[in-house]
Amino acid sequence: MEKLYVDGGSRLSGNIRISGSKNSSLPILAATLLTDSECILRNVPDLSDTNYMVQILSTLGAEVERASGNVIVKANKVAAEAPYDLVRKMRASVCVLGPMLARNGEALVSLPGGCVIGDRPIDLHLRGLE
Repeated sequence: MEKLYVDGGSRLSGNIRISGSKNSSLPILAATLLTDSECILRNVPDLSDTNYMVQILSTLGAEVERASGNVIVKANKVAAEAPYDLVRKMRASVCVLGPMLARNGEALVSLPGGCVIGDRPIDLHLRGLE
């Protein structure tokens, strides 16, 4: 493992703002379906995929509010079937499968769509459900 050593004459301090990440925001948004408590996510990027996930959550029954980079989700009820017209638009939509199954004991989610980068099977998700 590589290490970075810094020798300096003065102590460093300060704050930096890290930009939001689509790849971390999508599964975290899906995970909000696991609880009926209010979840506040900050620094969620305003991208088509995060907007599709917000729409999926809303269609599944969650109350979702988006403002100033924050997303507030309260999922009192979660439907057992994900909307095909939204699921087909994004690869990460499969992330709602586990939370839907946990909340309902059953879930119906079509195979996800999204961009065609190459073969990206969902077998790891299915093995996780076993």
